[in-house]
Amino acid sequence: MASDEGANAGKALEDRITKPGSTPSGNTNTDGASHTLSGSDLQDTENDVQVKLSDLQADPNNPLFSIKSFEDLGLSQQILQGLYALKFTKPSKIQERALPLLMHNPPTNMIGQSQSGTGKTAAFTLNILNRLELDTEENRKTPQALILAPSRELARQIGGVVTEMGRFVEGVSVGMAVRTEGDKPSRLDHNVVCGTPGTVIDLIKRRILVTRKMKVIVLDEADNMLDQQGLGDQCIRVKALLPKTIQVVLFSATFDDSIRLYASKFAPNANEISLKQEELTVEGIKQFYLDCNDDEDKYRVLVKLYGVLTTSSSIIFVQTRQTASEIEKRMTAEGHTVASLTGGVEGTVRDKIIDDFREGRAKVLITTNVLARGIDVSTVSMVVNYDIPQHYTPRGPATGDAQTYLHRIGRTGRFGRVGVAISFVSNKDEWQMLMGIQKYFNTLIDHMPTEDWDETEKLLKKVIKNPRARSDFK
Repeated sequence: MASDEGANAGKALEDRITKPGSTPSGNTNTDGASHTLSGSDLQDTENDVQVKLSDLQADPNNPLFSIKSFEDLGLSQQILQGLYALKFTKPSKIQERALPLLMHNPPTNMIGQSQSGTGKTAAFTLNILNRLELDTEENRKTPQALILAPSRELARQIGGVVTEMGRFVEGVSVGMAVRTEGDKPSRLDHNVVCGTPGTVIDLIKRRILVTRKMKVIVLDEADNMLDQQGLGDQCIRVKALLPKTIQVVLFSATFDDSIRLYASKFAPNANEISLKQEELTVEGIKQFYLDCNDDEDKYRVLVKLYGVLTTSSSIIFVQTRQTASEIEKRMTAEGHTVASLTGGVEGTVRDKIIDDFREGRAKVLITTNVLARGIDVSTVSMVVNYDIPQHYTPRGPATGDAQTYLHRIGRTGRFGRVGVAISFVSNKDEWQMLMGIQKYFNTLIDHMPTEDWDETEKLLKKVIKNPRARSDFK
């Protein structure tokens, strides 16, 4: 569903990747992230994992071509302890295939695509922990692995996962490379660094982050970063400042064909692991749409939904910062407790907002696509698409953005729980966008009647609280 604009941006990115001497433009930095995240019980997928090997001599009959237990990987007891503490008992399907290839020596690049909740973060974290050299004080204080994310929220979340998974490994230390206000940052004496591309470039140039011993670079939500001109440029610049021998690992829930081409140039000769695009649906999420008369009616419907939204935790996705601000002001003035988080909010304030949401002090969070990617909050039971995610094209009408829709609704139904996604439709264009998304994923987005709000509320609560209720509303 790539637009002409997307294709042109992709071509420009391809040129920049294949011409290292060219000067990247822009210094956009979308820092963002969250606090220590504990483990999860993964809801595994029955979909087949497709593997494309860069080395045609690779032997599928090798016992480590695919593994059935973490013990098969020869991990240290300390790393296994961290896995068990986080309730990872056996590899998910994507981990069965990805981990042997990731951890093979000599290291090989990897491009991995698998839907949210299938263990991508754990996979690249295990590879990093396994490759760290922690035998000397100097090594323990020298960065050896770099993880890049598109937002400070996701970078902080990943840092929490690495810390938790490596807590029994003596010497593991995680540093954050996200923008801070006030104090001058001190040298990052950590063997694992998580951050956003713009800040990482700045810290490397100022010699606050040294790169001479870097072994692995990971791009999480890689398609999102490579597809955005500013972030794509920054990722290329970061890679150029790292050792040529570094292992490049790209992971995302989605990669369209054009971005996959450019990813293969960023991570040359990579092994590729993926699910078929048409199989990228989210199990355990019941999808609805609500008819609204106009923009003002969308707000009235949202207020009526508020009681259901606060049953556990909910995220309301809007298209612009302005819309997020307006909804927050109106709902707060009417006595409703909501929080708003957008890219325009300063870093430390963003940290507090997302931490309050994680810990249940805030139940309803209004946000733009800044939180559509990778954020795991186990208590989120409902996602509202107040605005349908859309692609804008210079020469035609906007179209539904299926990839962003998938990432948005993937914020609920995490860790094997049931979730609900509700999209508001207030005009013909939004209807066509949503139907395009439905067709793209070959899924079903049901109409939710709103003539009787008591019945609507009962229906939603039934879906959320009873996993078996999913089949009642097909």
